[in-house]
Amino acid sequence: MVDYSETELGKVTDYTDQYDAALLQPIPRSKARQSQTAEELLFVGVDVWTAYEISWLNLQGLPQVAIGEFVFPCTSHAIIESKSFKLYLNSFIQSSFANKQQVVGLLEKDLSNACGAVVEVVLYEMSEYAGFSSIGEPKGVCLDHRTVIIDRYHPDPTFLRSNADQSVRELLYSHLLKTNCPVTDQPDWASIYIDYQGPKIDQDGLLKYLVSYRQHQDFHEQCVEQIFSDILSVCDPSQLCVYARYMRRGGLDINPFRSTSKPNPPRLRQVRQ
Repeated sequence: MVDYSETELGKVTDYTDQYDAALLQPIPRSKARQSQTAEELLFVGVDVWTAYEISWLNLQGLPQVAIGEFVFPCTSHAIIESKSFKLYLNSFIQSSFANKQQVVGLLEKDLSNACGAVVEVVLYEMSEYAGFSSIGEPKGVCLDHRTVIIDRYHPDPTFLRSNADQSVRELLYSHLLKTNCPVTDQPDWASIYIDYQGPKIDQDGLLKYLVSYRQHQDFHEQCVEQIFSDILSVCDPSQLCVYARYMRRGGLDINPFRSTSKPNPPRLRQVRQ
């Protein structure tokens, strides 16, 4: 198991409300990817973070609030440890800025420097976000009501099967994905969407495989990359997209998307978010 003891997760922390970019703590993606370089990856994609607790002061001392969306390329050198991201966002609370554009500029600069790639940042007004991000489900097949017997709760790709004699294009999804933080062991809940073309994937086996992550410890990004890699290796689809929408914790949700071809995920927000 990868050692993350140097992170802020699970530690007593002093909270600052004055802007401080040094609070951001990057974790190299290579820790989980072993020796793979960005050029050797079997996928493209992004990690889409949503922050629901962003606030700062204008020059007259009036608090401003926003919902933030942050898009990190999967080829970045590092991910940002989530507690450090929360502490960093909190450091804006009593800091004064001339306008929203100044805040966006700082966020883009600091996050890009920390992760080693260009990070896209959008700050939404409350009314703007309410009309922009509707809750719903895609057109696809939900796996959650299938009748299966499950007795293994650590990732097991032997559950995966496909039928090479039947080629399909379909979207399968489940709300039953649960993983655990590798530092605190807190549960992380997610809905996961698998859009693929190729040999038909056995739905019972896929559901059992996804549920087998229930006691697995790893960060969101790394769980999704393992799921993507296992499905690609075992089921051999010609096209594959895997998108996990994790529930928010500490005012942040993290939504990794990996694909054989599409660089960005569909705009999707489901009811638990």
